[in-house]
Amino acid sequence: MSQIIKELHPEIIRKTAARCKRLGITIPTFRQLRQPELPASFMERLQPVGLWDINPLNLYRISWKNDIRTGLFGGVNYLEIPPALSGVKARIIGLVGQYFPTGAHKVGAAFGCLVPRLVSGEFDPEVHKAVWPSTGNYCRGGAFDCALLGCTAVAILPEEMSRERFDWLREIGAEVIATPGCESNVKEIYDKCHELRRDPLNVILNQFDEFGNPIFHYAVTGPAFDEVLADLNGALRPAAFISATGSAGTIATGDYLKKQHPGLKVVASEALQCPTLLVNGFGGHRIEGIGDKHVPWVHNVRNTDAVAAIDDEDCMRLLRLFNEPAGQEYLAETGLDPNLIQSLPLLGISSIANLLAAIKSAKYWELGGDEVILTIFTDSAEMYRSRLTELAAACGAYRRDDALRDHAGPLAHQSVDYFRELTYTDRKAIHNLKYYTWVEQQGKSSEELNAQWDPEYWRALFEDEVDYFDELIVEFNGEIANS
Repeated sequence: MSQIIKELHPEIIRKTAARCKRLGITIPTFRQLRQPELPASFMERLQPVGLWDINPLNLYRISWKNDIRTGLFGGVNYLEIPPALSGVKARIIGLVGQYFPTGAHKVGAAFGCLVPRLVSGEFDPEVHKAVWPSTGNYCRGGAFDCALLGCTAVAILPEEMSRERFDWLREIGAEVIATPGCESNVKEIYDKCHELRRDPLNVILNQFDEFGNPIFHYAVTGPAFDEVLADLNGALRPAAFISATGSAGTIATGDYLKKQHPGLKVVASEALQCPTLLVNGFGGHRIEGIGDKHVPWVHNVRNTDAVAAIDDEDCMRLLRLFNEPAGQEYLAETGLDPNLIQSLPLLGISSIANLLAAIKSAKYWELGGDEVILTIFTDSAEMYRSRLTELAAACGAYRRDDALRDHAGPLAHQSVDYFRELTYTDRKAIHNLKYYTWVEQQGKSSEELNAQWDPEYWRALFEDEVDYFDELIVEFNGEIANS
């Protein structure tokens, strides 16, 4: 019995399938997103379609394997940060989110939340609106998926997010609601959801408690890392996986990797200015898209081994170092590979935070050259051009001396300060923090909270549910063909 899909609605399924046929929509399975092996005739139709085009064929590009040169699929998109830049012996590998539609991997998390409800008939696109509460890329991914599937989207995000996000959402036709505050003001987003939930036509797809979010990463992102590891020297030991907690979807990749590599450590990164997991802290910060001040319902805290808090000032300084001409020229003077320098803009602000957390982890555990740290480069600097303009206005033109300081400080001398390895009781204490957000405020049960401490709860969610989702998708596509 599914824990997520409680009931199938045959009449809505048939009606939605007929609608999808009229719109030229079929839906990929999670297995196809993991391994996009599709007929040659399909590839011929897909190839001329742009990565960001509002075309239902782009549902099949919700994958780590998009080859932007050919318009088809290739190997997993990843970038290695070598010791010459990181300053640590361990190799650091990050999957690159820039090559997803919308330029961020959150389009996959949104797929995992919406599609199971669509193919089960719980979501009726002719009646319901999909509401996407977010601190950044998730609502963009949800709006894009809705556009491909012919659904109505409502995006909710804090008013202090980058201008690029708001402009794009409006261009794609989403209804946009700006809530007070910044990254850390998640409660204000929940308050707006409570208001919208009074109308039964609004379906709230909250990434912080929707299990389709981590299921996507367990089923699709985790195996992508296995392929990358197979491409590398077989003698390398996967030592750690680093992920900003945010909605706790991406960090579920660590659950998959731990099962494949039992010695691997999972490290949650967060902003030092809002160190919720580190010291039950609170505050505002500038690492866009990671959200704070609570523990997401979908976070398997028992599987988290350490927390690394990253100063948002370090992230902003490295954003300039990696993107300003003077910064790139200075990095070239250090002898860094020119191809790597040209690739550094693939790292947006939260990607830089993950990189710094990886460096902290390598230093804390004294990892060697035969070990590899895995992480996610969620989105690129393309999402933050307005932030670079703001930094230039606030701090002045970026010069070589700035680059030298930013390389020597935030990068070369990143320390193990604000890094905490979690004991069993530490993890249990963080897990218990869910009570105050989810049981007291959001109506979850304490019985399910207690059940979440059992590893079998998460195994069934991450493995059994995705198989059921794929069965429903296959049946739905059959209904489309027969309608």
